[in-house]
Amino acid sequence: MIQRIQTLYLLVVAVVAGGLIFVCNLWTNQDVIVFAKDETIALSAFLLSAALALFSIFNFKNRQFQFVLGRLNIILNLILLGFFVYQSLNLSGETTVSEKGIGMFLPIVSIVFLVLANKAIKKDEDLVKSVDRLR
Repeated sequence: MIQRIQTLYLLVVAVVAGGLIFVCNLWTNQDVIVFAKDETIALSAFLLSAALALFSIFNFKNRQFQFVLGRLNIILNLILLGFFVYQSLNLSGETTVSEKGIGMFLPIVSIVFLVLANKAIKKDEDLVKSVDRLR
């Protein structure tokens, strides 16, 4: 059902991945603030993560597929986090001081809420299976 707690978690993921990327900067490089819209890889990964979360919300009738979409979204956010770690390691070797922004931690927030959503989906699936056993 659409009024479940996992819908809230997935909606938070969609807002974080689709909306906050335009507000929070990723890093500052020589007085140039870099947002996700400036990096095509980061922008496409964030928007794909938001689209997967929204698509997963509307697949509430097929809980197994919803669970798989959540896992794919977690993998996508881990890849995005790895990209940010790679970028931060490249930025730290400069002669001028570069600052990492709060936007680099948005995949971690998404992963946490995706894990919570998958836990709730699994709980619903177990509940349905236990009710089917009683029939």
